[in-house]
Amino acid sequence: MSASAGEPDAAREHTERRPDLTPPEPASADPRASDLIGQALGGAARRAGIDPAADASTGHVVWQAMGGWRGLLEAVLPGLAFVVLFTVTSDLVLSLLVSVGIAALFTVVRLVQRTTLSAALGGLVATAAAAGLALWTGRGEDNFVPGLITNAVYGTAFLVSALVGWSLIGLAAGFLMNEGTDWRRDRRKRRVFFWLAIAWSALFFARLGVQLPLYFAGDVTTLGTLKLIMGLPLFAPLVAVTWLAVRALYPKHQDDAVDRAAA
Repeated sequence: MSASAGEPDAAREHTERRPDLTPPEPASADPRASDLIGQALGGAARRAGIDPAADASTGHVVWQAMGGWRGLLEAVLPGLAFVVLFTVTSDLVLSLLVSVGIAALFTVVRLVQRTTLSAALGGLVATAAAAGLALWTGRGEDNFVPGLITNAVYGTAFLVSALVGWSLIGLAAGFLMNEGTDWRRDRRKRRVFFWLAIAWSALFFARLGVQLPLYFAGDVTTLGTLKLIMGLPLFAPLVAVTWLAVRALYPKHQDDAVDRAAA
């Protein structure tokens, strides 16, 4: 009786002394990859004027995302100048020099006016890199290689993020709306963010699908023209759709913005 009574105590003591083999939980202070990606994407969206928590009209948000008149000119003029000059003169060097010169001029103007440099400087670097490649190969169509690579990378990133359940749109929206990755617990949000990422992926792959055959065909004029047509004219509507969809998912934030405005 005493032996049997002591056995549970011995087993309990043995269990209590057994080392805990469960791995410790990671420290909450350590940022996860999803948090870092969401912070980077959300920060970029906020700097571009795309913040669903802000009290702004859809038209204003789209115009801000495009950079206004200056951003529109910075995005279009260098490429337009290259296409027109190359079509008329067939002079690769002249066309590239004028294109890079226009991008450099926009950057200098921003430096003088001490305004935000990111858009103009990014455009200058991209234009100069593309021009350098075209000059090195002597082929006008190679001026569009960086853009083709960018479309392939972005399209793949949005597609993969949607398929694995970590939509890049969701990560950005979660950061902007102070939700982190909690949106993944909401079936409706997961579905909307999935299709938004698919839509953005489709945009980049559509550009690639149309422009890549023209690149291999060496049709510089048509390639450059379609690149302009498939640029901001397709980007702006998708920004509007994304903005409206995210705003619809967070009606409470819209009510809070109205209350703050009334106060």
